[in-house]
Amino acid sequence: MKLHFQRSGQGNPLVILHGLFGTLENWGAQVKLLTEHFDVIAVDLRNHGRSPHSAEMSYPLMAADVLELLDDLGLDRVDMIGHSMGGKVAMQLAMHQPERLNKLMVVDIAPVSYAHDHDEVFSGLFSVKLDQLHSRSDADTQLKQHIDNPAIRAFLLKNLYRNQDKAFTWRMNLNALKNNYDAIAAAPEGSPFSGQVRFIKGGQSHYLQPEYSQQVKQLFPEADVKVIADAGHWPHAEKPAIFFRLVMGFFLAS
Repeated sequence: MKLHFQRSGQGNPLVILHGLFGTLENWGAQVKLLTEHFDVIAVDLRNHGRSPHSAEMSYPLMAADVLELLDDLGLDRVDMIGHSMGGKVAMQLAMHQPERLNKLMVVDIAPVSYAHDHDEVFSGLFSVKLDQLHSRSDADTQLKQHIDNPAIRAFLLKNLYRNQDKAFTWRMNLNALKNNYDAIAAAPEGSPFSGQVRFIKGGQSHYLQPEYSQQVKQLFPEADVKVIADAGHWPHAEKPAIFFRLVMGFFLAS
């Protein structure tokens, strides 16, 4: 699958993979900073953003999509940042094609299977009556019945756009995400990756727990973990300056 991407900056290539319900645009503020130091390739994963839709979705497939992009761009080895679902894609790639990665940063996710904790998000998204919308605020009002947090609603509504007929629709393939949620919640699998890895945990997030440290060390024996206090599941957006310093300290260290 030919993924949509945006490329900017100069330096060593740095690939950025977003999380579930996200797009490359979620990383816009960090990309502006990082392009001063890296050749940044921000990617829309399949069924997200402006990338193609598919009924099939799994970590082997998504990792293969990213590898196809690297091949198309003529990039033999890259640094990579992956957030949440994108972190699992990056881990899958590292465990199967380790020769393609220099360093890997995994943001607020572990190489484990998770319980279904997006049921209310899916209910909210499917409840939005797209054909009755006159504005984004209409969609926000409908989402509010399922999702209290305004920041999460704003994040989800970045996927809403007007098509050529001026009708509101979702950029993401909502049906495919729902139908493949078991695969998205599953753990990436493969052989241990011996390269340098940094895990970033949001101090208030539940995704990267101490009890997962055994799985992390088993699959990524050289990994370290940095905690960003007072951040949740999106530390790159919630604490951008601290996150940027951790990125620079990791990828630019010899």
